Amino acid sequence: MNVSEKWIKSLVPIQASAQEIADKMSTTGIEVEGVIRLQDGLKKLVVGYVETCIPHPDSDHLSVCMVDVGEDAPIQIVCGAPNIKADKKVIVALVGARIAGNYKIKKGKIRGAESFGMICSLQEIGFDESVVPKEVAEGIYFMPEEAVVGDEVYPYLDMDDSILELSITPNRADALSMLGVAYELAAIYDQPFTPEKVRVDEEDSESVQDYVNVTVVDANDCPTYKMRVIKNVTIQESPLWLQKRLMSAGMRPINNVVDVTNYVLMLYGQPLHAFDYGKLASKEILVRRAHENETMTTLDGQERILSSENIVITNGEKPVALAGVMGGQNTEVDAETTTVALEAALFDPTLTRLTSKKFHLRSESSMRFEKGINVATVGEAGDFAASLIAELSGGVVVSQTAIGSEQVARNVEISISLEHINRALGTSLNKEEVGEIFNRLAFPYTETADVFVVVIPPRRWDIHIEADIIEEVARIYGYDNLPSTLPSGTDAESGLNQNQKNLRKLHETAMAAGLSEIVSYALTTEAKAPLFTEGRQVITKLDWPMTEDRTSLRLSLLPGILDIIKYNIVRQKDNLAVYEIGKVFEQTGDYKTQLPKEVNKFAFALTGERLGKTWRSKAEKVDFYTAKGIAETILSTFVSLADIRFEKLEALKELHPGRSASILYKGESIGFVGQVHPKFAKENDLFETYVLELNLDGLWKEESSAVIFEEISKFPTVHRDIALLVDTTVDNQSLTGTILENGGRFLKDVKLFDVYLGENIQQGKKSLAYALTFSNIEATLTDEDVNAAMAKVQKKLIENYGVEIR
Repeated sequence: MNVSEKWIKSLVPIQASAQEIADKMSTTGIEVEGVIRLQDGLKKLVVGYVETCIPHPDSDHLSVCMVDVGEDAPIQIVCGAPNIKADKKVIVALVGARIAGNYKIKKGKIRGAESFGMICSLQEIGFDESVVPKEVAEGIYFMPEEAVVGDEVYPYLDMDDSILELSITPNRADALSMLGVAYELAAIYDQPFTPEKVRVDEEDSESVQDYVNVTVVDANDCPTYKMRVIKNVTIQESPLWLQKRLMSAGMRPINNVVDVTNYVLMLYGQPLHAFDYGKLASKEILVRRAHENETMTTLDGQERILSSENIVITNGEKPVALAGVMGGQNTEVDAETTTVALEAALFDPTLTRLTSKKFHLRSESSMRFEKGINVATVGEAGDFAASLIAELSGGVVVSQTAIGSEQVARNVEISISLEHINRALGTSLNKEEVGEIFNRLAFPYTETADVFVVVIPPRRWDIHIEADIIEEVARIYGYDNLPSTLPSGTDAESGLNQNQKNLRKLHETAMAAGLSEIVSYALTTEAKAPLFTEGRQVITKLDWPMTEDRTSLRLSLLPGILDIIKYNIVRQKDNLAVYEIGKVFEQTGDYKTQLPKEVNKFAFALTGERLGKTWRSKAEKVDFYTAKGIAETILSTFVSLADIRFEKLEALKELHPGRSASILYKGESIGFVGQVHPKFAKENDLFETYVLELNLDGLWKEESSAVIFEEISKFPTVHRDIALLVDTTVDNQSLTGTILENGGRFLKDVKLFDVYLGENIQQGKKSLAYALTFSNIEATLTDEDVNAAMAKVQKKLIENYGVEIR
């Protein structure tokens, strides 16, 4: 919401600068994002009078103008605007002037004709194109006749006015109007404020019933619907004061009727709509739900297919407006309009939002219907607008108001004790001080035995309970005046919970392994969301995404991580080791009716060189075993590696089938590690890359068992080697597990130290050699003990896998 300093001070006489007002509002609960003044940064912009205007001899679109700028003699300016003509006052940037974009005007020659300045459009001096009147959008702007030649242009266009950009939170929709802001500032600065009473001069010769008959089918959809009729209007350009008010509010002036409705929108926060009465072709105004697949063409020229979720205004048969959102093209006010039917209404916030969302037609009006409107001033706003339209168009207001429905505005009474206020705020306010705050807020009250009964007017529909009253007292008293005190009470148990400890330990372990933390977006594309997941996944999609790249919630951390890897590779950063801890969103039902399950995951990606080239050694690239080693380091931080099993993985098409493994913890899959499939890597401009993803919820679902330390054995260890000839389909993990399970209590370690496939080995077979380490902390191991354990291991290997002991 843009608030003009000049406009607001015309309502409340505040002796403070715009910046001081902004600071005060920000500290009392309404954030001011910034204060801007169009004049800032501009210089040497004056009012000029075009004495003569002739076509340029060497151009079919340029004009050579002699312009009086208040100096001793007129100056020559070459102008390319199509609407330039003599006997008009214009905006002139003199030589040396600064215009929008910090552009400096210099003396120059254009097609051989000297030009000593520039005749400017509104856009060229800083006005946004969206607020420039359409009739001058493609050309220069003509200054009012009362403008004095040679004067600076700023005051004539209110460019010396400061605009406060308010960021209105949903609970303070009352501040989406100049009157709402006026009440707020009156309370902050303790200034009196009473809006002027609206008086309508009506013509009694006709009644509104002679023109329209309003019917509302369901008062829940439309609690209030009122209509005024103004006849004998002349559509023309609005006066400059009204145009300037609208432009300062960020709205484009259109004509005197439409501009009044927009002016009242900003003044009261009440959306209005003006119909060309002659185009309604009926005296019946029926407010109802649209029929399924009913159609209408809105003011933007788009045909809309309606549903029963849309409220429409009809002429008894056909829709003429989308209630609360946009009018219909078939009843638009134009230059031929002579009679205006003016609508002032309240529409259901939910249905208004659904309609604006469906048709992507969010506007200043729909936003206010969604957030709330002062019920008490619906009719007053309509009366004020009708009176102003009549004044600016030369028309007359037909007597009485057509009413289809009317919600009665009621005050809200809230009781609260002085003790409650002081206890909540930590203050020692007396009842006089609190009463003065209520007076400043214009909240009538009574007080008995330190208990206040506060009457909340309808304009503050955000206040319902005692906590709201306490907040109002704190705001006006001043948050910076509240005492600073330490909380009292018993000390709660402090420290990190187990999950926080695990996360901290995970970060430390990952960084110790040489990984750098990154953070990627939780939102991705629908195509990337299911990558690195098994089976057909249900994707949670946004109904109204901000961009095409962020439409769906991720199911894996890896697509986002690989996007970051690619981003760095194209910038010649080839050696990368990164990790991320974040949530993925798994959906089991209909994403439109059921929230997804949030799963905590850890993932990393490695690419490039593990060790760089030096004078004494070659560079070493990352490989599967680099990734698996880091995985084991991280897993061993939380669980025993004896409970971890790596199994060959071929189900994920994004991974290399021969260099990937599932990670099982106590028999349940908790993730995977492997190489990104070369085809996928090529398609995504990646080098050889290795990735891991772990389900932290699965890894941490059990509390870690206590670590038991054993004393170092005083007795010598015994080492035995065993070579096996096995089928190539048998994996190392299975063999290692079998050896550990059957090696007895003295077997402490098993390591694979040789793999051979080639000559002297039959087809379909491979040779594996293992080193077994035995140790007893109580006595020296005998050959009998070790031989017995080896015999048991060999027997089990032969039974399970048909191995041949070599």
